[in-house]
Amino acid sequence: MTDFKSAKNRVIRFLFPVESDQWLAVLRVGLSIQLLAYCISIKQDWNYFLASTGGGILSRNFTEAVVDLNSPFIPRIGWGITVGQYFGISEQTTLIAIWWCLLTIAIFLLFGLFSRLAAVISWLLHLATVKSSLLLSYGMDNLTTIGLFYLVLAPSPAAFSVDALWRRRNRQDRHLVGFFRRTLQLHLCLIYFFGGLNKALGRGWWDGANLWRALTRPPFDIISPDILIRFKYVYPIAGIGIWLLEIGYPFFMWQRQLRRPWLIAILVMHVGIGLAMGMYLFASVMIVLNLAAFGPGTLWPPGSKLVPVRRNFPLNRNVSLRPAAEK
Repeated sequence: MTDFKSAKNRVIRFLFPVESDQWLAVLRVGLSIQLLAYCISIKQDWNYFLASTGGGILSRNFTEAVVDLNSPFIPRIGWGITVGQYFGISEQTTLIAIWWCLLTIAIFLLFGLFSRLAAVISWLLHLATVKSSLLLSYGMDNLTTIGLFYLVLAPSPAAFSVDALWRRRNRQDRHLVGFFRRTLQLHLCLIYFFGGLNKALGRGWWDGANLWRALTRPPFDIISPDILIRFKYVYPIAGIGIWLLEIGYPFFMWQRQLRRPWLIAILVMHVGIGLAMGMYLFASVMIVLNLAAFGPGTLWPPGSKLVPVRRNFPLNRNVSLRPAAEK
């Protein structure tokens, strides 16, 4: 019985560490900049991608019909179009209005103004946009949506926000702040581990063929093949190094001595992907998620901006929880 209680307390201490809300500020600011960059990058083609029929690369009606097969409750741009048509507003005007709403709410999120509401609206609008252009979206869109969902659920307001300045009496629980950070950490561990395992099971990442194809396939072929061919012997080493980094992520990120070099290696890998393939938004969202999950306490001190603890949290009475920085 004593062993069971001890194991239970260790699990609780692991899942509910005492944390600063600094990681939430990193996540909020990083994702808001990500959203702003996304809006600016897609502005010229916004209506072209999301037109219902005739004007788009793929009909939005077709994409949303595919989404509807999974669930009729998944948010989509078509809902906004329907509301606009009810009030006599054209589809093109509604699409432009939705773009401006997404841009504006990203600015609110950046400054931490009405943080919770801004997180909910930005998550819904971004999710609707991704689902309505599902056949043109990729991992970056899904990861941005995941990050925004953490902001929806996590305690608010966080440090370095306008909300935190005018709501000085607002109390959060540091254990709850720590729980959501721990969840994000575990989530990233699963993403990297299975991504690396999938690469390791294929021959193309052992001999460098997949890396070569990734760098030479349009529209990611921003480096001349003449330059790439000079480094052909590097590709097998780089390919193996990538999946080793990813598979090792859930193991070495929990080792205090190895956490910093492993995190830096992961960040360098994503910077390299962004520069070599032009996947800047994908690289940036992965960097933001990693910095939020493991940056405070690893790359810089976690800070002293700890939110007050509510005394009615049951774990405070039953279990002694150490700050995560001591682990």
